[in-house]
Amino acid sequence: MSEQRVLRFAPLVLCLSLGIYAATANWGMIDLKVYWSLAPNVLTDELYSIDMPFTADFPLPFTYPPFAALVFLPLSALPWLAAKIVWQVLSLVCLWWLVRTALKLLADKAEQPYDGRRALLWTAIALWFEPVRKTLDFGQINLVLIAGTFAAMVATRQAVAGLGVGVAAGMKLTPAISGLYFLVTRRWKAALWSVAGFAITVALGFLVSAADSWRYWFELLGAADRVGPVGSVINQSLRGALSRSLGHDVEMTWPWLLAAAVSVVLTGFALRAAVKAGDTLAAVIIVQVFGLLVSPISWSHHWLWVIPLVLWLIYARRNLWLAGAWVVAVLSDVITILINLQPSIWEIPRPWPLAALGWVYPALALLTLALTPKLLDPIPKAERVAT
Repeated sequence: MSEQRVLRFAPLVLCLSLGIYAATANWGMIDLKVYWSLAPNVLTDELYSIDMPFTADFPLPFTYPPFAALVFLPLSALPWLAAKIVWQVLSLVCLWWLVRTALKLLADKAEQPYDGRRALLWTAIALWFEPVRKTLDFGQINLVLIAGTFAAMVATRQAVAGLGVGVAAGMKLTPAISGLYFLVTRRWKAALWSVAGFAITVALGFLVSAADSWRYWFELLGAADRVGPVGSVINQSLRGALSRSLGHDVEMTWPWLLAAAVSVVLTGFALRAAVKAGDTLAAVIIVQVFGLLVSPISWSHHWLWVIPLVLWLIYARRNLWLAGAWVVAVLSDVITILINLQPSIWEIPRPWPLAALGWVYPALALLTLALTPKLLDPIPKAERVAT
């Protein structure tokens, strides 16, 4: 059956997908409960002094900058049930927006009309990607943050682009890697605006709670073990994968430095090819995949950038085999299986089969970066899938 026939039923497919998800989802949303319950502590200078002791593994602290707590205050004012509903709806809208933004970029690049039904269809499919389901089940901030970061990075106005990325980095530090995109594309004003936006968030944090801000920026920043176990398989960064393979936290020692150097080289070649090809979506994805690899902690639900990556691989006719490998990885729920098989989230050594499978996201990411320069060879427009 051709995609065009399937697209006729895209709204129905999305409704069915949402209905099945709503009936089967885990509505515990434990991370949202951290945001919702702990954010008000920023008003009493106790944001990082009080944890939520409601898990069997370890008490959960507030791990984001003070500015993030300020943003969550309106949500904290809602009853818990209302907060969960609002957050789920917002996250699902952001999932659609993430898909839509990627498909719109692909359509513009191919000089083809954008078909909104395709965004509905892929939203229905992406809902079952492991990073998406984990984000929704945990009530994580990822979908909201990534959708906003993506929209900012591709905005045409320099101030909007820069401020958007800067504010996102002020919420959670990981979007700061997006500044690399501004530098390689020579959007100097956007880069400066991103620094300004980030500085404003830091200043607001100090204005509301100087004590918490000082503690976060000068004491807690960089303490990867504070946000969770580095060696758990849910950490799909290079540091996590290397630690599981070698049996101890590699920290920033030579194994990690070597892997990071390889990532830098592969990213450099891939970015050069993307910029030369004028492929905005490819450049954005490359930067974000690089950030996921070298970050100390990249939980599996942080890998939402797989969604635009898969769309790029399919609709730009780059590599259907690689796209298929990513789809299998995120639909097979291999991370959840490995989580259930690990003896403890704190125990780093693994039997070699589990350690090898625990490389699934970083290994595919390195392969993607390595293949990207070849994939970006010019392709005649007539050979591309109409978008």
